[in-house]
Amino acid sequence: MRRQVCARISGAGVGDSGSPPVLSSSPETTTVTEPSIRIDTIETPRLRTLVRRAGPEGAPLLLLIHGNVSSSAFWDELLIGLGDRYRVIAPDLRSFGGSEAKGIDATRGVRDFADDLHALLETIAPGEKVHVLGWSVGGGVALQYAIDHADRVASIILEDPMSPFGFGGTKDAEGTPCYPDYAASGGGTANPEFVRLLGERDRGSDNPNSARNVVNNFYFKPPFRLAPEREEALLDAIFEMSLGEAHYPGDMTPSANWPTVAPGTRGMNNAISPKYVDLSAFAAIEARPPVLWIRGADDQIVSDTSLFDFGFLGLLGAVPGWPGAEVFPPQPMVSQTRALLDRYAAAGGRYQELVIPECGHSPHLEHTGRFLEAVGSFLAEAAG
Repeated sequence: MRRQVCARISGAGVGDSGSPPVLSSSPETTTVTEPSIRIDTIETPRLRTLVRRAGPEGAPLLLLIHGNVSSSAFWDELLIGLGDRYRVIAPDLRSFGGSEAKGIDATRGVRDFADDLHALLETIAPGEKVHVLGWSVGGGVALQYAIDHADRVASIILEDPMSPFGFGGTKDAEGTPCYPDYAASGGGTANPEFVRLLGERDRGSDNPNSARNVVNNFYFKPPFRLAPEREEALLDAIFEMSLGEAHYPGDMTPSANWPTVAPGTRGMNNAISPKYVDLSAFAAIEARPPVLWIRGADDQIVSDTSLFDFGFLGLLGAVPGWPGAEVFPPQPMVSQTRALLDRYAAAGGRYQELVIPECGHSPHLEHTGRFLEAVGSFLAEAAG
């Protein structure tokens, strides 16, 4: 099934530098207006997948992987901004957006997603090399894909990626667990009020746990906001996700350790628990594609002081009973990623790190022009 739309992204948003949403990596800047974003539903041996696509057949292939509590709709600016030079594909991960609501086997870490994407690529572009851009959890999926299919990866862009040891429950650059049962990670760590409001498709702004407030206060650095119609479209996309123990946030296991919850075996937040996800093997892959690591300087989600990490929340006094920094310090998420990439470089790979000031968790939306310029230059060099 295919439906074709013409997309225009109006106004990058309040707080943007005013840069045009499309920047060429060449000295000549090309502005693209109303390009075609094709939205297809593609059956693969693993998953019925909704895919946004842009760009000419035969152009280099660029795969965009979204993060948690989002969908491919969050990539429209990049589909427009890069679709003049690349064949850009942006799928919805399983249980998100318009893709099939298949359960997530958390015991495989993020491999369900990586395997789904490989099946998709084998269906639409068999044997081709691909540039991979992953945002947040999508960055972890990108690393897993490279571990499993390094020979297929032309380059990797990590945008505010999750730690190689997932989210919650570890305490040093090597990903050492705070407790043997990985307490304070997994499905039980999701804010139940946030989950309830997602289920009600609450679009309000009175409750601080509403999707609108979480997006505007944590996905972005305030006072940045998207144009109103774009904000509503992204809320629509968020509300398409599947909720429950097999989907988001997943199930949980009671724990005798603080804060009394440990990972279950199903669903999204368990798949990114360090009990199941460990991407440290990326440092030793034999094919060594170049890596660009882009992050917002003021990211409050993926950070060494994340407001979504129980270790940091305990330090702040926001979660009672915190056992102290020796037992459960804040997870050093950025430091864990840097340690992995440093090991990758020591083994012969190469990476660049770009930190965007006055930016939160979503540089491609908050500073679209600068993001496209950096990505365009990197991809041109990688193809060189």
